[in-house]
Amino acid sequence: MREYVEVSPEMTLLLGAGPVGDAPLPPDAIALAFNVDCPPTLSFDPDCDLVSDARLVLVVQAGAFERVGGALPDDSRCFHLPSALRAIVLAIRDCALTGETRSVYRLGKSIELLCETIRLTQADELVPLASEGALSLEDTRRVVAAKRMIDERWGEKLTLDKIARACGLNRAKLTRGFRDMFNCSIAEALAERRLNQASQMLRTTDLPVSSIGYENGYLNNASFARAFGRRFGLSPSDFRACQAAA
Repeated sequence: MREYVEVSPEMTLLLGAGPVGDAPLPPDAIALAFNVDCPPTLSFDPDCDLVSDARLVLVVQAGAFERVGGALPDDSRCFHLPSALRAIVLAIRDCALTGETRSVYRLGKSIELLCETIRLTQADELVPLASEGALSLEDTRRVVAAKRMIDERWGEKLTLDKIARACGLNRAKLTRGFRDMFNCSIAEALAERRLNQASQMLRTTDLPVSSIGYENGYLNNASFARAFGRRFGLSPSDFRACQAAA
């Protein structure tokens, strides 16, 4: 029988394996299932089907999850478990306290786990797992490193070859793995990051449009205007004018 902690009428922590038993589960709930085995994963399950499999699960009333900032997934989603969340999960699982102190500690850590999961979700910092068998764990980490390189060094002149060499993957495997994990190409991810930054600069600075395009990796104004128009439906100048008038 699983251990459980009733965190509130809207959330219950389940620990261990086996049947749920008489654990008080909130109605209309979703499950956040945390596994620390290799590969460590976090799964969102709107139907609570994962309750029977995972060793640590937060069962949260859907309305409460949304109220504190969570976004309900359309279907079951599985992500790599970040080290920050893994540390909280292990602290809950391996708690050496006893009696009521143990329950109170786990209750507090469960709230922390929920809040930190929501924060990482809102910041778009959770990395989805590749399709089963598509990439080894090590290659998955290399693709994650490629995404991090784009996020942190998007202002540099990054090419597919340069990213592939830096991450230790060949072009074909990086291309396939990146699209599988992030549902876009390397070029699309770079363009999205650069154009979002450009839109922010158009809203908040008086820099010329051509300077903003150049600072975000576009060597001429025409290519910047074309890319910006495809992304936002307006030219950079019209976008700035609309933002000023709003």
